[in-house]
Amino acid sequence: MSKSKDSPAAPRLFVDFSFPLDLQLQPAVQWKRPLELCTFPQFIVDGATRMDVCQGVLNDCWFLSALASVSLCPPLLKQVVPMEQSFQRGYTGCFSFRFWQYGQWVEVKVDDRLPTQNGQLIYLCSSQSNEFWSPLLEKAYAKLKGGYSALNMGFPHEALVDMTGGVTEVLMLQTLPQNLSSFLRPLLARGALINCANTLGPLEQKNEFGILFKHAYSVTGLETVSCEVELVRVRNPWGKVEWEGPWSDSNGPEWSLVSRKEQMRLGRVAVEDGEFWMSVSDFRQNFQVMEVCHLSDETLSGGGATYRPWTCTSYHGRLDPLSSGAPQYHLTLLEEDDDPTDPELTCSFLVALMQKHTRQKGILLPTQLSIYKVLREYGPVLSSGLQQQRELVLRGCLAPGNYIIIPSTSEKLYSTEFLLRILTEKGNTTVYDTRGRGQLDWEEFQALWDKFRKWTDIFMKFDVNKTRSLDYLEISPALTAAGLPVDEFVLQLIGLRYTEPDLTVSYPGFLYLLLKLDTMIRERESERERD
Repeated sequence: MSKSKDSPAAPRLFVDFSFPLDLQLQPAVQWKRPLELCTFPQFIVDGATRMDVCQGVLNDCWFLSALASVSLCPPLLKQVVPMEQSFQRGYTGCFSFRFWQYGQWVEVKVDDRLPTQNGQLIYLCSSQSNEFWSPLLEKAYAKLKGGYSALNMGFPHEALVDMTGGVTEVLMLQTLPQNLSSFLRPLLARGALINCANTLGPLEQKNEFGILFKHAYSVTGLETVSCEVELVRVRNPWGKVEWEGPWSDSNGPEWSLVSRKEQMRLGRVAVEDGEFWMSVSDFRQNFQVMEVCHLSDETLSGGGATYRPWTCTSYHGRLDPLSSGAPQYHLTLLEEDDDPTDPELTCSFLVALMQKHTRQKGILLPTQLSIYKVLREYGPVLSSGLQQQRELVLRGCLAPGNYIIIPSTSEKLYSTEFLLRILTEKGNTTVYDTRGRGQLDWEEFQALWDKFRKWTDIFMKFDVNKTRSLDYLEISPALTAAGLPVDEFVLQLIGLRYTEPDLTVSYPGFLYLLLKLDTMIRERESERERD
């Protein structure tokens, strides 16, 4: 029977002609859509998890271990992988993903043609044969970087930044505190993503306990079991080849010390799925490098009830040898850390200097971060030294006060654009929602409104010259009238943080300042009551 000329034509499926093809793949592979590989393909089956990340023949374990870490935070993964995509409803052969690039999220679209041999995917695949979100994400990341071949070998911290917008430190385990769990626990509590590697042998050969050399793993958990042993949960993105020492799945008699109920609490499964537990001491002995991706409150918006992330402030700038001086940025530290084990009243922070478009330009300049105390005449209180890295990260812990951050380069010929990010332990956000619901009830709103009315009257009273702003000398008596007196040191910090260039405070700035001070005082009073 011939087709009616009025019958609608089959929709044309999207073909991404801009995808950079690797000539070495042709004609060795066949590009097939999921509809050609199984009868009922699904974008996601039973949620997107770290178990959906199984490495193929491509040497991109650095990307896959980062992806496994990102999958532990659903709000974060949803920023990268739009979950509503489907092979049935609205299917066009086109799938979209998002990656962070220099301060903004960019969309990358690809078709769903994937490289196969003998009807099987040759690169990343899911443990579920009909699930395709992870291989499609790998293809989108390959497009961002210049093709599949561009994913051969790399460092997890680069992929972590591209999928989170976080700030990543590369740490040597031997330099970390002896009590490693006390270092790891607050990182995981703050939502940090952690990867690790053993660097002491030939590429992807194993040590005596089954740990692969120069291979990226994900750290996915930290728990203390009933026999008072601290265990780290680690995942191999291959989905196989696990730790074979104490507490292993295959040869771990130590698990007999732990009840079945507790093993279920840990999610322990005695099968070779790439995920395993090991003691913290064995973790230190079998891994040398750890990459930690710190996330900000902006990145983890929507997941903030679970994590206590950093607060991030960003600046865009340029290092130019022809410029008359280096750029300078203020860092004001007001609130000490909440760590009860630290006897020093200090404030933790991270400063990250990222050079832009280094791959495209083929130029990576040696850069340095220096931090100076304001009104101090001699050298920096903290410095990174010159380093040639895409993103230079400086971890600091200083006493409350006012500081200046100066990025610089020793390069005399080339200039570079940069993104400077400052992560602080506590931000300046105000917390009036005591129930953690993200909204105020009527009583809370009335209390806040009464304070605004009172503070508005005070502002109008001390705005003697009626300029709709307070002069610097009017700030202190206005704060005292509001019942929030401050000393000279705090007043100087207020002048640096809240005043305009002419050293005046606007009406909105005055309300914001009082809100911040009022919140800080109430939090301190609550802490004293708890103590």
